Amino acid sequence: MNSRILFVDDEPNLLSSFQRSFRKTLQFDIAEGGIEALNAFEKNGAYAVIVSDMRMPGMDGMELLEKIKERYPSTVRVMLTGNTDQQTAVDAVNRGQIFRFLNKPCAPDDLLPIIHEALERYRLNETEQNLLSTTLVECVKVLAEILGMVAPDALGRGQRLSLSMQVFARFLKLPNEWELELGALLSGVGNASLPISLYRKYYTEGNVTPAESAVIREVPRIGYTLINTIPRLHSLAEIVLYQNKFFDGGGFPADGCAGSAIPLGARMLKILSDRTDLEMDGIVKKKAYEVMISRKGVYDVGLLDKCFLCFPDFLSQTISSERRVLSLPINRLEKDQVVVSDILSSSGTVLLSAGSKISEMILQRLNNHSLLNDVQQPVLVQSAT
Repeated sequence: MNSRILFVDDEPNLLSSFQRSFRKTLQFDIAEGGIEALNAFEKNGAYAVIVSDMRMPGMDGMELLEKIKERYPSTVRVMLTGNTDQQTAVDAVNRGQIFRFLNKPCAPDDLLPIIHEALERYRLNETEQNLLSTTLVECVKVLAEILGMVAPDALGRGQRLSLSMQVFARFLKLPNEWELELGALLSGVGNASLPISLYRKYYTEGNVTPAESAVIREVPRIGYTLINTIPRLHSLAEIVLYQNKFFDGGGFPADGCAGSAIPLGARMLKILSDRTDLEMDGIVKKKAYEVMISRKGVYDVGLLDKCFLCFPDFLSQTISSERRVLSLPINRLEKDQVVVSDILSSSGTVLLSAGSKISEMILQRLNNHSLLNDVQQPVLVQSAT
């Protein structure tokens, strides 16, 4: 397991003392200041523990550890400072979620046990994350499939957003990729609360009354409430809650949250979701960027630019022009195949929208419709790979 530590300080003499004291007992690197520290993370990947001074020129320890918390949440954060001001300590704990806050000078013999505690905390964090990324992931996917039973279009859209989020997160070299993917997958789970007639009216016609619009506006909050009841999924729930939030603080919810305080996953999802809508309307590539950049205050512009670097042409597609399309009866469909065109009931109701991946639950549902002669066959699919 990762046991690397990064010491950050603008005093070379102090860093040299760390090297002398810990070279035989710890695996560590040093960085002279916040920018150099971020570069070390970018170059070497996440460290288990970061020990940073508070007062540094350019980027202070507070700002550094806040950035580390957002980009590398599993890294355990320790702060050293010669400033004993109580408000500084409170801000450091609240903004950077500091594991320990120590006053300088701190003798190596006093710092070493704290580092060992931090390494143990990191180990526990990683164990928990492994549990979340396996057991709970499967539970969350079941939620998405249940949504697909109620709102087939929402399932297909969620799967495409999830695939795009996976690629975007890897491009940005973000940790907890599974959390970002699932946040995108479940972005529409609140739609399960809408009357079917209202859901279809809004997503096919777009013409709704003010009262209906107010109900639809609450969909992210309903999704948040549903997901937040599952232990350890609060961060994922917040991605869903803030998916329609503007970077300048506008949008939903109207709670004063703005800028970098909006969860990173939600800022990414807002960009991916709106770009998906533009692509569905035929607005793509450079034109899509021009439309989005003109919406002042809506997006995190830095992330928007990176999105178009990651996807210069189109967002990720579940349907590929490179895979052969098969025309099959329902009883020959297989798990993980991707639907190329909508699967319809005998009355024309969409059972599964184009772009959706077939799961075991969906396969069973389609087979039941087939047994009741309530599905139009054959259907067009392609393998997932």
